[in-house]
Amino acid sequence: MSEARRSGRFHRCKASIGWLIPVLSVLVGLAIGSVRYGAMGSEPERKTVLKPNRTKITVAGLNRLQHLDHTVSPPVADQPKLAGPVRKAEAGAKPEDAALERFRVAVTKALPPLQKSMLVYAEKRDCFSCHHQAVPLVALEIARNRGLAIDQDAFQATVELTLADLEGALSAYRKGRGQPGGVERGAYALWTLEAGGQTANEVTAAVAGYLLTAERDRDHWSTASRRPPMEASPFTSTALALRGLRYYATRSQAGTLQDRIRHARAWLVASRPVDTEDRVFRLWGLKYAEATPAEISAAVKDLLAVQRGDGGWAQTDKLVSDAYATGSALVALHQAGGLATDDPAYGRGVSFLLHEQRADGTWFVASRSHPFQPYFESGFPYGNDQFIAVAASGWATAAIALALPARP
Repeated sequence: MSEARRSGRFHRCKASIGWLIPVLSVLVGLAIGSVRYGAMGSEPERKTVLKPNRTKITVAGLNRLQHLDHTVSPPVADQPKLAGPVRKAEAGAKPEDAALERFRVAVTKALPPLQKSMLVYAEKRDCFSCHHQAVPLVALEIARNRGLAIDQDAFQATVELTLADLEGALSAYRKGRGQPGGVERGAYALWTLEAGGQTANEVTAAVAGYLLTAERDRDHWSTASRRPPMEASPFTSTALALRGLRYYATRSQAGTLQDRIRHARAWLVASRPVDTEDRVFRLWGLKYAEATPAEISAAVKDLLAVQRGDGGWAQTDKLVSDAYATGSALVALHQAGGLATDDPAYGRGVSFLLHEQRADGTWFVASRSHPFQPYFESGFPYGNDQFIAVAASGWATAAIALALPARP
């Protein structure tokens, strides 16, 4: 993208920080009732709001999301699990047709709360979010490719918000410092852009350069924090870095990239995972490290070996099966490991997810991380567990959507 075009996209600015005050005031109403935005006039050109940490968030991008539902989700106790499909099967319909219809119903039910929370989080926090933007956008992209209707404006605005967040730290990436959250944040952001169809530009090149040089004296990438399950595994950070580099490394970075891939592959093959997050992202990492079919097959078997009798996966041996572990495992098994979605193991996993889905289309998962920021409502249910629950719901939605036939 040319400098002039990029500048026109992000920097024609007439708005000020004061623009956000009425928006945030409206959001206060979430605590006491159902709120919808009224008309706000014509959408401004790509104006930019500079939030306190200098992250650039487009006003136009936020406006695109404002028509989404803002109603408050009911408490957990008031959300029964989703019963079967709402459409009665026609006489003579094949069993597989009824199953596909149930999958469509489940995904269609899951999309609105994901899209809603993408909006509310973006308005309340001025940074990119792995749980509220990366995983949900991946789910939306898969659903769209299966012919299901998504909110295109919400989808594109999330891509723009992600790109703007990275652009706000462009100098830090070029200097090799990155952003808080380190490798995982930058690499999850690149995955978000990849899912959104963002072409390579100076921003993605800078993030790729940061990933390439981060911990260059090691054979893998380490995690910047200890916040399980998403930010606790070196397998996660390594796989995410490899994926981001595969899609966005420049030609001039090719030589260094091959060195890092070679060393990462050796580490991935030799290292032993201890939980589901490790196994899931070890499989992803092997795919992007050009592992042999035998090495990938062994990783698939290792992940399948810990599938529970209920069809799901648990985050650790001491926990029960949940939507985060199950959804992420199924997506990795299919997209990285080549497991067919009509494989019995995949079918059992999907059945578990369908059984656990709540009536509002979401999935509940309890948080294992200690909070590090003031509590706020992100537009998703489950209170203190909302962040991991939205990521879990994203993975679960993606896994079920993958079981549907791809759009021609």
